[in-house]
Amino acid sequence: MPPKRVRRAPVRRPEPRRETVRFPVLAVVFVCAACGLVYELELVALASYLIGDSVTQASVVLSVMVFAMGVGSLLAKALRFRAAVGFGLVEAGLALVGGTSAMVLYAAFAWFGESRYVLVAFSLAIGVLIGAEIPLLMSLIQRGDRSGRSGRKASLGEQDDAAGTVADLFAADYVGALVGGLAFPFLLLPWLGQLTGALVTGAVNAVAGGGLVLWVFRRDLTTRSRALLVAVNVSVLAVLATATVLVDDFEQAARRAVYGERVRVAVHTELQEIIVTGGREGPPDLFLDGRLRVAGQDEYRYHEALVHPAMNGAHDRVLIVGGGDGMAAREALRYPGVRSVTVVELDPGVVLLARTDPALARLNGQAFRDPRVRVVYADAFRWLRGGATDRLQERYDVVISDLPDPGITPSAKLYAQEFYGLVAQVLTPSGRFAVHAGSVTDRPRTYWTVDATLRAAGFATRPYSASGRTPGFAAGPDRADGSGGTGRGPGDWGFLLAVPGSRPPALGLAPDAPRLRSLGEHTLEAAARRAERGRGDAEPPPSTLVHPRYGG
Repeated sequence: MPPKRVRRAPVRRPEPRRETVRFPVLAVVFVCAACGLVYELELVALASYLIGDSVTQASVVLSVMVFAMGVGSLLAKALRFRAAVGFGLVEAGLALVGGTSAMVLYAAFAWFGESRYVLVAFSLAIGVLIGAEIPLLMSLIQRGDRSGRSGRKASLGEQDDAAGTVADLFAADYVGALVGGLAFPFLLLPWLGQLTGALVTGAVNAVAGGGLVLWVFRRDLTTRSRALLVAVNVSVLAVLATATVLVDDFEQAARRAVYGERVRVAVHTELQEIIVTGGREGPPDLFLDGRLRVAGQDEYRYHEALVHPAMNGAHDRVLIVGGGDGMAAREALRYPGVRSVTVVELDPGVVLLARTDPALARLNGQAFRDPRVRVVYADAFRWLRGGATDRLQERYDVVISDLPDPGITPSAKLYAQEFYGLVAQVLTPSGRFAVHAGSVTDRPRTYWTVDATLRAAGFATRPYSASGRTPGFAAGPDRADGSGGTGRGPGDWGFLLAVPGSRPPALGLAPDAPRLRSLGEHTLEAAARRAERGRGDAEPPPSTLVHPRYGG
């Protein structure tokens, strides 16, 4: 009689100890939360740079991402019984999508000219993957709490401990988000830039997520799932490493696709990217953050129309807000009666390049070498609001606002009623204030909002415009594109001449005005009539700091 076979009970793999699970999981929650917020901020920053209107881009990214996180949390239910392998794949996917998002977004902008849909797609994908993290992590961290209570109802103390687990997870998540939010502007962006910073963040994300699953929860993985996770994470890291090595070549190729083959200077300051194109002997084009600001062949049309109508009167002391390229200062210095020109520019890098680059310095007539010119590096709003006591006593005969289009949100406060009130305080009673206000034809509501805001601040205004050649660059709204940034063809630049009081100023040229290439008395009359034809029946409300009225 053969011996009776005894069936052995299956050997249960020991559950991970609670102490060995909780700390690594919380550490990975911290790291993943930091990485997730970096992806979010990187999308907002790059979209604001490429598309413009930072408020709109931030709203799109945040709202889409929060919605997608809810979707991701629901989708994570399907993976809760295989939480370890599911979390490993989610983190690998997040590392790949988040790490390459900046490069893909920039590539779409450079080669296809449209990045809005790519922005929404990445916001959705990243949000879904981030939303799946916490439910899967809850399943993982609770594995260390199930030892010894299989088959019995959890006690009150154990239920309280589950609540404590949730609190620990969210605490680690929020603290990680804080660290990621601070690391992006103060470490990653200045040290690595947007493209490399995103790639490095993706690598950290992949190592943290994959390491947690393959180390702490390796017993939960079958041989096949373990091999799958190793292969996926190695592939993701290989892609990110390759992209990091090639990022400089990619950036140069993308820059050529955007600006053409004649990129001569490319500088990243603490505030923006500065690009100068063209030959050293020909007229240069100046781009700031991807937007054309000075078209060398016909910038004189813009700057003559901006400066010279405001010089029709006393013009001993001139204040230029913006204008770091030196072109507006060049026009003001053509009057022999000008004793001082103060230029308030936020970015020292623009002035340095305008002073030292041979083509730009030649175009601005070496304006910054003139002893009458004083440059102040400051935020114009803060500078006008406070500062040295000797400056508070200064009054200017002419103030010129040479700023980007008001549709670009970072400059919106310099088109607010409060800012114009500050200008009124430094303007002499007979002073004149010239404002670039965007395209009359392409963005009439923005233009007439500037007009309404000036009048709400106590100015009387005279609208006028100047026609300009479209340089064929349609990255977004800017002051050097006569089409208003649309790239559709010839358009206009809109200006407003303002004076304190209720009587609109006369639009003309000073008796000592130099010979101008694009402007004359008859030209100004036609420019005023052309602008007035665009005035609508309903007057838009003024823009204030707490209620900005300018869109993208």
